[in-house]
Amino acid sequence: MTESTSGRDRLRELLDAVLDEENPRLTDMAEHAFASPFHFTRRMTRDTGEAPVALRRRVLLERAAWQIGQGSTVTDAAFAAGYQSVEGFIRAFGRAYGHPPGATTPGSTTWLPAPNGIHFHPPIHLWIEENPKKDTGMDVLALQIHHDVDDTAHLLRLAASLPEEVYREVRAPGSTVLAWDGPEESIAAVLEHLVRAKEMWLASIEAADQPERGADDPAALLERHEDAAARWIAAVNDIGRRGAWGDRLVDALCDPPESFVIGSVVAHVLTFSAHRRQLVRQMLRSAGLEADHGDPIEWLQGRHHDK
Repeated sequence: MTESTSGRDRLRELLDAVLDEENPRLTDMAEHAFASPFHFTRRMTRDTGEAPVALRRRVLLERAAWQIGQGSTVTDAAFAAGYQSVEGFIRAFGRAYGHPPGATTPGSTTWLPAPNGIHFHPPIHLWIEENPKKDTGMDVLALQIHHDVDDTAHLLRLAASLPEEVYREVRAPGSTVLAWDGPEESIAAVLEHLVRAKEMWLASIEAADQPERGADDPAALLERHEDAAARWIAAVNDIGRRGAWGDRLVDALCDPPESFVIGSVVAHVLTFSAHRRQLVRQMLRSAGLEADHGDPIEWLQGRHHDK
């Protein structure tokens, strides 16, 4: 028993050495633990499955994600995490989370995959999972969710520069994306359906009443979108955290009520949102506006260079 307790205490001391604010370098960590850098690295890697510098970098990124979700600026979080430049932090954050730090919202998942299950736990603690998940690389779903939200806002801002008659002009007579949604023949109609789809599915997920149809001018749609987007991101994060992709949702808003697998709902929203975003791009171009490709590669590259 004494040996086991001592082993746990020693691991705690090693973790303290890795995560101490005064130990940004490997040599500092090793000195704190009264070991050579070689033996310190070998012991930490053996006991945690992760090299000490990598463990420190990951946990501090998790803390930075939480801080940004709580309202910290990207700049403050970057320097608190030990980065020498904001640009370097944004690149590292994007590679780890699949979306830029500026897209982090309250309730966003902050834990990154870890072989040892060691994570930042706010405000200043560590959490160790009993059954840690394996590292699967970039979270592609998170990238798709945040790209969809950002791209929709971008298109709404583009449309805001159009005169009212151009915004509502019929450009695709008879165009219908989903039969039950009706025609989407103008920029106004496509953008309204783009926003309303999330509002409707969120009402089902949150067990709320069917939302009233709001104003559909670009400014009003942008306000509706910002509200729905924050709730949508939080809802998908919660589903992922609970591993609830296979759960079924009985949608009482349908007549008659229908049941849907939660994972298929998220896939449905992403699929038809992507279709509508490309459809409205074509309409914006026909109205004389320059519209980019809506490519998530370009979006992520652009966010990396925002700061």
